[in-house]
Amino acid sequence: MIVAVATFCVCHKGVNIDKKYNPIGAYILCFFLIMFIGFRPIHRVFIDTLGYYEAWALADWAGFDFGAENLIFDNIYIYLGAIGLDISWFFLLIASIYFGTILAACQKLFPNNILLSFLVCLSAFSTYSYSMNGIKAGAAASIFLLGITYRDKLFISLPLVLISWGFHHSMQLPVAAYCLALIFKNKNWYFYGWLFCLLMAIGHVSFFQNLFAGITDESGADYLTKDEYNTVKGFRLDFIIYSSMPVLMGYLVKYKYKMEEKIYDMILNTYLVCNAVWMLCMYAAFTNRIAYLSWFMYPIVLLYPCFAITERSHPLVVNRNKIIVAHLTFTLFMEFIY
Repeated sequence: MIVAVATFCVCHKGVNIDKKYNPIGAYILCFFLIMFIGFRPIHRVFIDTLGYYEAWALADWAGFDFGAENLIFDNIYIYLGAIGLDISWFFLLIASIYFGTILAACQKLFPNNILLSFLVCLSAFSTYSYSMNGIKAGAAASIFLLGITYRDKLFISLPLVLISWGFHHSMQLPVAAYCLALIFKNKNWYFYGWLFCLLMAIGHVSFFQNLFAGITDESGADYLTKDEYNTVKGFRLDFIIYSSMPVLMGYLVKYKYKMEEKIYDMILNTYLVCNAVWMLCMYAAFTNRIAYLSWFMYPIVLLYPCFAITERSHPLVVNRNKIIVAHLTFTLFMEFIY
């Protein structure tokens, strides 16, 4: 609610596209969230948090384990537990990575409006899940997000996206999509591909889901093939509507407004690939976890054109605050009403 109130206040105050705003508010908010989330109580309401607590310090450190499922995250977890640190320091470290890298990405992409862009990222549908429960995937996603903002400096970008893969094995999809976006730049085929995957999802075509199960790791294959999990499965119209908003924004930006921004094109194309793959796996267990592999880029794809365009009378600039409020309103609806 703090993020919601702050976002409404900033939007109500208005944003001048020619003015550079003081980022101190973003830094204070980031520090508060790191402390608040990092030192959260160990309680069963935080399902994964309790799981990490129960397994803390049970394994002995025998050197870096190159066979770990999540190469970097698992080794950090085992090492810090083995040396006797309290688990709160581990949660503080992961919270620092999660919120700190998101803030760094906002500072790179929106240097004049760091606070507002940070608030928009925090108001995303996936923020609570990634910061409280799915902390491995959350830290990995935020590192990846920072990595792709350095598209113009691949010697920084590529190590970061590979580190994100080391934090969580699911990042193999965004990493592959990013590499594809760096090499193949024809925007038409990305949109055609997204529409094709939507038709496959509507038709309940399971061929691709089984194909991906054969090439991913064991954990991913279980999600894609087993039907024993007590999760919501089936055609998710709500998820498609939510996922289509950045697609619609990208279509307007590229085909109607003809905006040319290499960084935006790359992020949009990466989003389209990841979201398209999710639609091919829509009927799997934990389909929301697959969807999150595109949704963590959602705020950037939605927001970037509104700040990249400098023409004051442009529809995206005029309606920028409405877009931000609509994004926040949907998140509040999903959290408290749906």
